[in-house]
Order: sequence, then structure tokens, then C-alpha cells
Amino acid sequence: MVEIRIFQHSADAESVEAGAVVFREGDDGDVMFAVVDGEVELSRHGDRIETVGSGSIFGEMALIDDGERSATATATMQSRIVPIDRNQFTYLVQEHPTFALQVMKLMSERLRNTNNAL
Repeated sequence: MVEIRIFQHSADAESVEAGAVVFREGDDGDVMFAVVDGEVELSRHGDRIETVGSGSIFGEMALIDDGERSATATATMQSRIVPIDRNQFTYLVQEHPTFALQVMKLMSERLRNTNNAL
């Protein structure tokens, strides 16, 4: 799995308690998240899709296609996550092309995993 470590020392990290829902399937989305510490489970219709850990991101599709959330994100343990809004995302893509490549690689891995599961 791709690891995106540029948020490791972010002053914007927020703590979330185990069991806290970060967002729900069907919500509007204008922020993605990077996991600094902990784990967040992604589920769809109540079924677990993936567990995202330190060094990974989730919720990125909302910044790319302006669609509603396709899954629910729930912290499975005490975690620290960094919210990244559209302006920050655009800046990172423009100023750090490797970040854009990492996001694309991660999305590709997730799509392949979904295809294989079907």
C-alpha cells in the first residue's frame, strides 16, 4: 500500500476517539483526511471495505469528483487525522507532483482491490 508521510508532523492533526464517525456514506464531501496515527475503517452499506492506517489517506474522491461520500469512515481506535481541504489539496498537487502520483497510485490500488473482490 502507498504511504503518504507528508502530513506526519502537521500542526492541523485532530484527535478522534475510537468509534467516532468521521463522515457517513452519502454525505457531501469537501475535505479528505490523512491518518497520522491510528486506524480508520471504511465501510459501505455496513460492510467493511478497508482499514486505513498511519501514512494513508481517505475521502480523497470527494475532492476529485465533487460527489457524495461513497463510504462511511469510522475510527477503530484513538487516532490522529489531518483534514485537507480543496485549496490545500490543489496546492499540494501543483507544488508536489509526487503527492499527486501517490494519490493516483492509492486510488488505483483501491480500484484493483475492489475489482478483485467482485
